[in-house]
Amino acid sequence: MENQFFEHPILNSPYDYPARHWELDDDGQPTQRIIESRRQAKFITPIPKPRKRKKSATQEILVFNEGASVSTEEQQYDPTPIINDLRYQVDQWRKLPNSNDWLVTPETARLLQHWRHHKFASTRPFFCQIEAVETAIWLTEVAPKYGKTGKAFLQHLVNANAGANPELPAQARRPSWRC
Repeated sequence: MENQFFEHPILNSPYDYPARHWELDDDGQPTQRIIESRRQAKFITPIPKPRKRKKSATQEILVFNEGASVSTEEQQYDPTPIINDLRYQVDQWRKLPNSNDWLVTPETARLLQHWRHHKFASTRPFFCQIEAVETAIWLTEVAPKYGKTGKAFLQHLVNANAGANPELPAQARRPSWRC
């Protein structure tokens, strides 16, 4: 049986919004169906099924070891909901046709217009590169002006930074070297 998922895994151009993806079942196995939307962020590793099974066994759930022992067997650390929410907000903001509604500085608006509409002759940025910068712009320029939604993302980042790097801000202000 032909498995198109593994023979032709790439459906999107690296330069365009990822508008299609292969559907995976609950076990991470390809269904051979193409879905006409962007895949939601989630931790999944598609692995081909073995050709023969000796007995019916289920794979145990592994605790994601992110290096800080945040996840336990009782509670899993899962950043994907915030990632999907942030992607959605940036997507909605990106779709605003009028640059006056973008809530960015005029310099940033010109930069975004260039990236989004310039016909590059040679080296062209990938969509993921533009999206990464758009996300940074959204978080720094748009979110503070975006009401409760924007402030919730910023508070999440403050909390995550405090939990992951509790001493970093103090160290950054006080250099360890002296002249």
